[in-house]
Parts: sequence; structure tokens; C-alpha cells
Amino acid sequence: MARILVVDDEIGIRELLSEILYDEGHSVELAENAAQARAARLRARPDLVLLDIWMPDTDGVSLLKEWGSQGLLDMPVIMMSGHATVDTAVEATRIGAVDFLEKPITLQKLLKTIAAGLARPVITSATATTARQADQRPDQAQPLTTTPMPGAPEPVADANNSLLGNITLDQPLRDARDEFERIYFEYHLGRESHSMTRVSEKTGLERTHLYRKLKQLGIDSSRKRNTSNS
Repeated sequence: MARILVVDDEIGIRELLSEILYDEGHSVELAENAAQARAARLRARPDLVLLDIWMPDTDGVSLLKEWGSQGLLDMPVIMMSGHATVDTAVEATRIGAVDFLEKPITLQKLLKTIAAGLARPVITSATATTARQADQRPDQAQPLTTTPMPGAPEPVADANNSLLGNITLDQPLRDARDEFERIYFEYHLGRESHSMTRVSEKTGLERTHLYRKLKQLGIDSSRKRNTSNS
């Protein structure tokens, strides 16, 4: 499973790509402009970026150049556009993009290009140090484990930990992931008093995508409203 950052100013494109990639087992983060893409890249290094060329504030090629000059272009980037010329595609590839997708993007082409991009991550000598530093950042997410290290203190016996302990590994990956995500979102809903704005900020999902995710996981929205009003 890869962590993929989708950068596109069209909400329909973002949501479509997010649903496709999620169904393929990937973790997806969305950005609607260069500013959000910069923030996402600084929070954590994605395994791959799908980057639209034509955006209202900073275009994708300029953002690609910016990441390259800052030593942040240490992940494969696939450019997307429905209006770019051959020269634009060539320029993006020269700067550091691994491939180019022309809109409208077919499902087969999308998945094939992503698989190829993930198979050859872009790690250059100029950015290797940056990649190592990103891997050592203290805010980087740690692997989920249910077995404590020898000598480690016992975990706090709260509802969240006990629920995580009930996830069995003897089931299909998608089922296990759905169980974890259901626990994850219910935890944040409770912690943020069912404020969808704060949960959206905590989880990094747009409100529209968050509502869709809660519905997909079977988390009752009417219960959330009632709880927030009590």
C-alpha cells in the first residue's frame, strides 16, 4: 500500500482519483492547490504524487521546479493535464517528473502508470540526505503493533487500545483496514466532540470526502448529529 498525494484544483478529479486509489489499497491525501501540496509534502514524504499542471495559484511545473530546488523532489511525480503541449510534458520530465498522464485519464492507464512510478522511486544523490531526514522526523507515523517491546510500559487501557487489540490479522487486508479506519474515525469523532470541522483538520480529509468515508464505513451520521447536540 502506497501513500499517494493527489494535487488538482478540480474537486471532481480529486474525489474520483481518491476513490480509485483507495479501492486499490492505497492511502490518499488530497490538495487543491500548490499551497496545500507544499504543506502536505512538508508534513511527510509521499510515496508518489499525482500533480496537475494547470492550477490557479502556482502551476504544477513551477511547483515541480520548486521542490527540485529545495531538495524535496525525492519521490516519483506524475504530471496530469488535459491541455498541456508536448513541450510542457517534455519540460516536466526534464525537471524530474517520471511520467505524464493526459486527461481524461483511463483507469487502465492510471493504474499502469502509478505501478511503474512506484517501481522506480526518484532518489538522487542531491536529495538522499533530505529523504533520510524525513524518515527520521519524530512526527512520522509509526507502524501499528499490538506486541509491546520488552521492558516497555503497559499501554493505557482505554477504549481505543482495547478496540485495536480486537483487530484480527487472519482476515483479508481490506476488512482489517476497514475495521481500523472505523475505530480511527470513531476515536477522532469522540475526541473532537463530533465536530466535523475539527475531525476534518485532524484526519487531513476534506469535509465532503470525510462524510463519504463515514458513510462507507457505516458510521451513523444521525447519531453524530444527536451526540453533538446533547
